[in-house]
Amino acid sequence: MPELQRLRSDHAPALLAFELENRDYFAKSVPDRGDAYFAEFDARHEALLAEQAAGTCHFHVIVDGTGAVLGRVNLVDVAGGEAELGYRIAESAGGRGLATRAVRQVCGVAAAEYGLTALRAATDAGNAGSRAVLARAGFVVVSEVSGAGGGVEVRYRREGLGL
Repeated sequence: MPELQRLRSDHAPALLAFELENRDYFAKSVPDRGDAYFAEFDARHEALLAEQAAGTCHFHVIVDGTGAVLGRVNLVDVAGGEAELGYRIAESAGGRGLATRAVRQVCGVAAAEYGLTALRAATDAGNAGSRAVLARAGFVVVSEVSGAGGGVEVRYRREGLGL
């Protein structure tokens, strides 16, 4: 059964493998991270851990029984009891409710462990899967704005983060 874990230093190899294996898949719906991200992965991973230690971000991975990363769920820009939610799930793990379960779980963790009271999220209007995950996890649409490249970005909010 997949498990949500707070990001640790020893997750680096499995997280890099996850990002590399799914790079083309993710690039279909979000901008590619670029070659520098992968070339400098170890330094970037340590920087994320430093941000997490400072309390400005909270990073999580979803791992299977072998330790392989199936996804990640992040809370960034923590301030004023709120944070921005972001997530990505491996192509091979999609369509099984994993994203919805993980986002719901992070909402509970955000309240219980990090003292957050609200989360924000955004997705492209054409990303039906992500929109469904956010709706099932209790997020409500708060606005739609013109995004990069002429698309529409849908912004969400969830208050009352307990499970």
